[in-house]
Amino acid sequence: MSAETARADPIAGVGLAVASFGLWGLLPVYFKAVEMLPATEVLAHRVVWSLLWTGLLLTVVVQWSAVRAAFAERRMVATLAGSALLIGINWLIFIWAVAHDRVLEASLGYFITPLFNVLTGRIFLGEALGRTRALAVALAAVGVGWMLWQVGVVPWVGLSLGALFATYGLVRKMAPVAAAPGLFVETALLTPFAAVYLGWLAWQGSGAFGTVGPAFDGLLVAAGLVTALPLILFAGAARRLRLTTVGLLFYMTPTMQMLLAVLAFGEPFTVDHAVTFACIWLALALYSGRSLYQYRVDRARLETPH
Repeated sequence: MSAETARADPIAGVGLAVASFGLWGLLPVYFKAVEMLPATEVLAHRVVWSLLWTGLLLTVVVQWSAVRAAFAERRMVATLAGSALLIGINWLIFIWAVAHDRVLEASLGYFITPLFNVLTGRIFLGEALGRTRALAVALAAVGVGWMLWQVGVVPWVGLSLGALFATYGLVRKMAPVAAAPGLFVETALLTPFAAVYLGWLAWQGSGAFGTVGPAFDGLLVAAGLVTALPLILFAGAARRLRLTTVGLLFYMTPTMQMLLAVLAFGEPFTVDHAVTFACIWLALALYSGRSLYQYRVDRARLETPH
């Protein structure tokens, strides 16, 4: 499909985005199924099998040239090594959070990721913040501060996930590589460490792969599929939709994770949680409203005859 055709097919774009964000929203269900393993072991399997599944995808869509081009540039490899480290830590924290009944807090992290994006853009790229977005960031800070004041606990899982994902996005901006080739390079850089760790577990006799049963082995292999598939769907959606639309649809993911945490996993949702999330949601409403307004202004300016 040509780029022009893709941009002219917003219905398919919405379908791909809903599928992508829906799968990401259901990701805690997968990690609950393997929660008996240490988070580090699950992470290692996710890295190794993501490399395999992404490599298979690249073969199907014939994008190996992008991988070769990335590896040919030393600066590109260094940048992707940085993004690989960030996404690896992000994955580890999320896996740990699911296993320790902290999915609700993890969902908070992805709700505030857009606001972290605003901060990283302001700090590292010098992007203007504006009054509305500054107010949105302040409201989010109030929500986090309320949790700290009332519960006495810093929601470090949510803050870490939000900050890491926003920083990952910033670093990936410096490496102009498409989603699938970029993921392949990142996992290729992490795989030697993951493979050595899994080999050490097998040598110690404590590794799960090949010892629990074929069904569980298949579940571990699927770690790569549940990582790669949503990313591919997201890439297809991003080619067909405006970034503003993609950004709004993204909120499906933390919303589904929040509902799973409370309704399926039985995590408590207290009054303090309600206050914190209300501040975050109000902040997101301000942020999204401002983004939509700016988009319409820019579009009207472009469409006005000069």
